[in-house]
Amino acid sequence: MEYQLKINGQTRAVEAEPGTPLLWVIRDELNLTGTKFGCGIASCGACTIHLNGTPIRSCQFAVEHATGAEITTIEGLNDPVAKAVQQAWLEKDVVQCGYCQSGQIMSAVGLLSQNRTPTDNDIDTYMSGNACRCATYVRIKDAIKLASQKLEA
Repeated sequence: MEYQLKINGQTRAVEAEPGTPLLWVIRDELNLTGTKFGCGIASCGACTIHLNGTPIRSCQFAVEHATGAEITTIEGLNDPVAKAVQQAWLEKDVVQCGYCQSGQIMSAVGLLSQNRTPTDNDIDTYMSGNACRCATYVRIKDAIKLASQKLEA
């Protein structure tokens, strides 16, 4: 079946069976491989994208439910919040292996888009669905705080 998806500001036609996880359409049909497969059960956050500005787990979201929505992947992040997060990630040297980082960044942008001055508890709560095998959680939190400061400046 053909679906029209608005992804990273462009409308793209894709062929997929109903019920196909959006993750596989993004990676396999659109070749946007920054969004990662981690667990397949929406527990690790590696597949996080934004749907109408809200972070969701694309491994458990069917393609047919994404038609008419604004989809943003890590490749399409370019607003001031995203730029502050990306810069903070570099300055705090967050990345170790890097596998989870697109999902971490997508979630961090979602948090700071809703709450420009999150507390430690806000960060812990919001980011709790994102797993990092390298355990860079302290650097992730520091980067979110730095991005918040950059946005407030």
